[in-house]
Amino acid sequence: MYPNCQTMRRPFLLLHLSILLSCCCFILPWLPSSASQPVKYLPGFDGQLPFYFETGSQGKPETDPLVLWLTGGPGCSALSGLFHEIGPVHFRLEEYNGSLPSLIINPHAWTQVASIVFVDHPVQTGFSYARTEAATLSSDSTEIDQGVEFLRKWLKDREQFKSNPVYIGGDSYAGILIPGVALRIANENEQGMEPVISLMGYLVGNGVTNATIAHNSKIKFAHGMALIPDELYESLTRSCHGEYYNVDPANSECLKHVRVFEKCISGLEQSQILLPHCVYASPRPTMMVRRRSRSLQESLELEAEPLPTLGCPTFAYLLSKYWANDEAVQSALHVRKGTIGTWERCSSRLRYTYDIPSSTEFHLQLARKGYRSLIYSGDHDMIVSYVGTLE
Repeated sequence: MYPNCQTMRRPFLLLHLSILLSCCCFILPWLPSSASQPVKYLPGFDGQLPFYFETGSQGKPETDPLVLWLTGGPGCSALSGLFHEIGPVHFRLEEYNGSLPSLIINPHAWTQVASIVFVDHPVQTGFSYARTEAATLSSDSTEIDQGVEFLRKWLKDREQFKSNPVYIGGDSYAGILIPGVALRIANENEQGMEPVISLMGYLVGNGVTNATIAHNSKIKFAHGMALIPDELYESLTRSCHGEYYNVDPANSECLKHVRVFEKCISGLEQSQILLPHCVYASPRPTMMVRRRSRSLQESLELEAEPLPTLGCPTFAYLLSKYWANDEAVQSALHVRKGTIGTWERCSSRLRYTYDIPSSTEFHLQLARKGYRSLIYSGDHDMIVSYVGTLE
């Protein structure tokens, strides 16, 4: 029998409270962002073009890199990257009083050294919508197709960016899509397709390479971080044979240990294991999306009581909901009335097919072609852990 997980977790957390996760950041003056929609339609796309936000570089926009940023999920809004991650502004963290949440400068914005386009993708994510039923269907493959089409059309209408070095970037589930988009661009450039995109490489943060591996690696990660006792880890490895998610229903021993594991980690925020779990916690859906209803999980997060308080590390997600659903904001962003209903940070309406099980081959082909890549992982993220990335 293994010891109580709650008992063994306390010293672990106390030991790590002083440890800060280091990250690369650029501390330069801020350049205001702008939202624009001059590109309205794409050939072969049955609906309006996905909504996007354009942010110019504060440094030398005429020569600085251009980044197409794809937020993970799938189905999490571009506002996640813009307001909660690398964009030029973040929400001011203060008690919500019913007025419009205010924004402050992000001194660590990546937009200080690069122009970035944040896209609401796929359709039915954020402010993106479709006008026909067929256009609401999306998949890994269609996301790659539309990502490339979007960038080519965007560049065609912006001559000033044609010679800028281009990178495809993003995080989480977009790790499946980003190298696919980059490889498609590389191949089409070789075929002489116009406009030629000055692709230099791509970057993926805590990205999925294989969703099955990403989920199953959580057990090894949790054990390595001392979140579960040795006895439980040994019982899991012995009874589950490496498959901890899509467990054979007849394997009652494995199911029993998996339930204990889930109870052990239930009090932690899986995206940052040093923090306690709270409402709105997950910045991106977990790898449950492949076989479980994400709409159910998302609704549990959105409808849970009480709402996150100011002390909750993810309180800003609640502020983004209030901000993005404000009529004045949607009017300023030129969001067409009646097209999206209630804005959600991560969509519960997505009709998505996971048809690319692994992006490993994309990475290999891009490496052979000599493109630059940056694959980075935070070591306290259990949703898409560095262990899964290494494996």
